Amino acid sequence: MKKPINSESEWQTVEHALAYLARADKLPHRTEGEKELLEQIPTGAKRVLDLGTGDGRLLALIKLERPNIQGVALDFSDPMLEQARKRFADDEHVNVVKHDFSCPLSPESLGCFDAVVSSLAIHHLEHPRKKKLYQEIFCLLNHGGVFCNLEHVSSPTLNAHLKFLVKIASAPDKEDPSNKLLDVETQLDWLRQIGFVDVDCYWKWLELALLAAYKP
Repeated sequence: MKKPINSESEWQTVEHALAYLARADKLPHRTEGEKELLEQIPTGAKRVLDLGTGDGRLLALIKLERPNIQGVALDFSDPMLEQARKRFADDEHVNVVKHDFSCPLSPESLGCFDAVVSSLAIHHLEHPRKKKLYQEIFCLLNHGGVFCNLEHVSSPTLNAHLKFLVKIASAPDKEDPSNKLLDVETQLDWLRQIGFVDVDCYWKWLELALLAAYKP
């Protein structure tokens, strides 16, 4: 049975949502990863799903190049969804949907897509749910479709993690307690086991990485 969306989550507060967006917008090299993500989306893609859309930044970037692409912007945070609805208020090709992706995604409710994308969202899930979500994404994709996850991943050592925090002007006592970081290789292995092909880390800067995989 599908569990209800968590109305008690910190992500339901305007303060937390806006503070997160402000931090994310200032991440060094983020635009480099976004540029590489855009290049992985198939030329003929007609429909794209943005998981954990936030204020819709990533989907908006995709639509700058492909204004007629059909988009579904999915998030569970009401303050985030409000920002996304404002961004896409005049775009009839974008459907903003409330859904907690700690709960299952299904083609029956969402349809199928040529691309499923996500930016700095999936790392908030527990690891078993991450893997299950990847399996559900595989089922949502059309043949030849791509899954692109621009993600916050774990460092191989504590020293490397501390170096990353310095680079983003943060510190251990300021870390987001909702982060559940996982290394790149484990996630790539999961994607290969599920049946994705051309699985790779297509771009990386310290703890920011673009994982991409195609459905054959």
